[in-house]
Amino acid sequence: MASKNIAAILSLVISTSVMAETVEVGQKDKKFTQDSLDIKVGDTVKFTNNDAFFHNVFSLSDAEMFDLGSYPKGESRDVTFTTPGEVEVECAIHPEMKMTINVQE
Repeated sequence: MASKNIAAILSLVISTSVMAETVEVGQKDKKFTQDSLDIKVGDTVKFTNNDAFFHNVFSLSDAEMFDLGSYPKGESRDVTFTTPGEVEVECAIHPEMKMTINVQE
């Protein structure tokens, strides 16, 4: 009985991780490459800095709060979204940089 439960749990974990996607959003010319993005719970967004200067991506949204810190050209940081809702994303260094991520169940 215990082995059936473990197999069921492993199957659920594997199927959930297989279904999750990674979406890349660049930062170029002091803008995010997308103004808005629709993803599902469990998906990951990879923020890649394509500018010659640092960016600092963060969100203070209730649905997903994070601060990726400052990072230079060519580097990226990932965020996995675990809660449905609207997430406003900004750059702490360049306040004109904003985008919205809609996380759906």
